[in-house]
Amino acid sequence: MRALPEMGRNVLSVSGENRMRTILRLSGLAVTLSLGCASAVWAQTDEIQVYDAQIAAPGVFNLTWHNNFISSGSQTPSYPGAIVPDKSLNGVTEWAYGFAPWFEGGLYFPLYSITRGNSVLYNGFKLRTLFVSPDAANRDVFYGVNLEFSFNTAHWNERRYTSEIRPIIGTHVGRFDFIFNPIVDNSYDGVSNFEFVPDTRVAMRVSDTYKLAIEEYDDFGRISHFLPASKQSHQLFSVVDIHTHGLDIEAGLGAGLTSASDHRVIKLILMKDL
Repeated sequence: MRALPEMGRNVLSVSGENRMRTILRLSGLAVTLSLGCASAVWAQTDEIQVYDAQIAAPGVFNLTWHNNFISSGSQTPSYPGAIVPDKSLNGVTEWAYGFAPWFEGGLYFPLYSITRGNSVLYNGFKLRTLFVSPDAANRDVFYGVNLEFSFNTAHWNERRYTSEIRPIIGTHVGRFDFIFNPIVDNSYDGVSNFEFVPDTRVAMRVSDTYKLAIEEYDDFGRISHFLPASKQSHQLFSVVDIHTHGLDIEAGLGAGLTSASDHRVIKLILMKDL
């Protein structure tokens, strides 16, 4: 997912009334899905980002470097042999290529962690395909879907193979962006065990260089049986996006909203066309 901002906005071939009706429906869907469930215990991740359906231009390679540091988190591994989240630095380099205006392919490699004991660990790799509405930055309403397949090491995930289905729904309203990713994670142990882990972002364009945003990351657990509220995981991030001619930067500070969440997390994402 690219975060290179485009300031222009195309006028859709629908009336203003129909466009507003679509925006309200999308907003209502986001609120319903975000508030209508309970969740599971938070675990560290290599990527903390809401996808906005922007991709590399056809024929262009892009590198995105994800890093997040859990300055105050769980001191207990989520399963025997797992990495302890507290004081861990987790990240990945994401290599992407634009195949078409609507299609981008990507490789996450290497996934890594530096533990609180200063051990450097390799966590695996991921393959992804991202299908989007072309020129999403200039559309009033945009959408897409990201599909990922992960190969995990034993200390990163109990399952050797996992995958992600990430729909993308969003709208630009003046200086504001409203984006929802109703993600479903698959551990290949039955459809009833799919996990609902949505991301939400509301951003405001301050200038051609800066955007300010609020993001929420949730893990609602298995779709067949959501956990009680006391075990929900919700994290809220304050984020700043900085766009320059050669580099894009996304930095954020996150706070856990429940006892099941890591309490404080710092994220930094660097993006550059190669």
